[in-house]
Amino acid sequence: MAKAKALRVFAEPLITKAKENTTHQRRVVFSYLQDKEAVTELFSNVAQKVAGRPGGYTRIIKLGTRVGDNAETALIELVDFNEVYGKGKGEPKEAARKTRRGGSRKKATEMKAEEAVSEIKEEKEQK
Repeated sequence: MAKAKALRVFAEPLITKAKENTTHQRRVVFSYLQDKEAVTELFSNVAQKVAGRPGGYTRIIKLGTRVGDNAETALIELVDFNEVYGKGKGEPKEAARKTRRGGSRKKATEMKAEEAVSEIKEEKEQK
């Protein structure tokens, strides 16, 4: 868990720098990573996916505790790269979202009205 939090502090500023594809930003990121392929991947694929996001590029998922020493374990991932959580993002939503205010009263009054109508019909049938 501690390493995941430390990695978040290290990675998020680099991803922010990758959003601006200039020679200076590439050199700054390369000074941290020391890997040309990682810098290329960061500036091409990752920067495109996080271009519209103002921050918070990583997610830490707690996995529980380790058997040997009971240490907390965690998994860190890039938010925009997980297909499980982002399934409905590109699809249009259904009808306009309804508020929950007054829904129970509305249903109750509709049910009372239906009951009243059915009672009136029964009285007319009996006469």
